Amino acid sequence: MKRDLELIVLSDVHLGTVGCHARELVEYLEEVNPKTVVLNGDFIDAWNFRKYYWPDSHMKVVKTIISMLAEGTQIIYLTGNHDEVLRKVSGLELGQFRLKDSLDLELGGDKVWIFHGDIFDITMKHSKWIAKLGGQGYDLLILFNKLVNTILRWFGQPKISLSKRVKDSVKKAVNFVDDYEMTAMDLAIDEGYDIVICGHIHKPKIRTYNNQQGQVRYMNSGDWVENLTALEYDGASWTLYQHPNVVGKRIEQTTVEPSKAASLTESTS
Repeated sequence: MKRDLELIVLSDVHLGTVGCHARELVEYLEEVNPKTVVLNGDFIDAWNFRKYYWPDSHMKVVKTIISMLAEGTQIIYLTGNHDEVLRKVSGLELGQFRLKDSLDLELGGDKVWIFHGDIFDITMKHSKWIAKLGGQGYDLLILFNKLVNTILRWFGQPKISLSKRVKDSVKKAVNFVDDYEMTAMDLAIDEGYDIVICGHIHKPKIRTYNNQQGQVRYMNSGDWVENLTALEYDGASWTLYQHPNVVGKRIEQTTVEPSKAASLTESTS
């Protein structure tokens, strides 16, 4: 039996790269019945896309999304940095499919702001070539990680995620994640939002933040490379989902109640 949901948010799937957990994503999509799916950036990795690498499992993700669209699910694709080429046609609408750069919703009595979040990344603003080079190195690290895990499996040892360890150590050293989240939350409060939802940094989280101007709930939908996570809204509460096949430390399951139960409507502001 599929779980009925009002809305799910997925980000950083990175189709077309070796790190994408496409099979697990298809399993998840086949378990849920959402009215709306928000693909919050980097769904397809145009930076690292190679013609020779497009497995059947990746095509199955696309086919599953198209099937959901045909069955009446609204699909809203928000652009990210790895699929920034699509920003040239932002505003495209085809039936229940919409392509945008950001999304404003009135949801559960809350004003919700959803966008990928690369606008807060200084490497994207000033050194895009460095960011792209890092993306290619990240892909190589994923390949090396697969070799390491094969060897560990031979010796009866548990799998590890080298990419997660590297990213955690580096970003903790420069306080990147904290700066990113603080920027998103302060800006959301300034703009009068109750909830801000991002992706980009592959750090799934739900947290509440207060400053002198007000309060906001920050949510990050994570990714389908390392954490295998999604945000779910069932019409009464938000939950951070994680697929059981994730390698390494599991996230703490978090559920938050909105201000009031209500249906999803897009803001006209």
